[in-house]
Amino acid sequence: MKKLDKNYLDRYSRQIILKTIGISGQKKISSSKVFIVGAGGLGCPIADLLCRAGVGEIGIIDYDKISLSNLNRQTLFNTSDISKYKVDILKKKLSKINPLVKINIFKKKISEKNINNLISKYQIIVDASDNFDTKFLLNERAIKLKKKLIIGAISKFDGHVFVFNFKGKNSACLKCFYQEKPSDEILNCDQEGILGTTASIVGSLQANEVLKSIIGSKNILSNSILILNTLNLKVRIVKFNKIKKCICEH
Repeated sequence: MKKLDKNYLDRYSRQIILKTIGISGQKKISSSKVFIVGAGGLGCPIADLLCRAGVGEIGIIDYDKISLSNLNRQTLFNTSDISKYKVDILKKKLSKINPLVKINIFKKKISEKNINNLISKYQIIVDASDNFDTKFLLNERAIKLKKKLIIGAISKFDGHVFVFNFKGKNSACLKCFYQEKPSDEILNCDQEGILGTTASIVGSLQANEVLKSIIGSKNILSNSILILNTLNLKVRIVKFNKIKKCICEH
């Protein structure tokens, strides 16, 4: 972790003066390691905000290149970035935003074969993917490796956020909520559409839950789903229980 010199204290001063964070909380943030799966509409605000907050090490995996249609919601990219790999641009821009943060990028697709090696050293895994296969894979491996997992999903004006802490014994999991895997069609922005602000709001909420988890806040979204609609401004939290014979029981 970076020594607490004047530049460090100035950079994070507005967080440090918060009683719930302080110097000790900022040290926790600077010592933390977070892995983000996906560098799109959710991944951009998550990576941006965690970098600015001073998360010590951030891993980002994505194999896509930037397209013109991405620019309405993927807030760290601009027109000159089109056709370049998302993770390459993110590393370049995040390093300029906060050079104190170590950025690791992986230009590949996460899979059953590589996931353990990719996520093993990170304490918190953040799902910013656009498909349920990846979300369920992350859920399964986070359980086995006893990681914290924060999942986001967006479509049209709607957003969902889940938070699971598999370091404990009482956490439900994604399969407890979706006992059957939903169709990826509901996450398809090409077909369903997406408002850029919805992506930024949900990504910001995910980043918020990451930081709360790092500093040890008791107000964690646990065994619940946060559901929001940015068109009618309705927000609700639905609690759900751990189900019997689920993979999270092992």
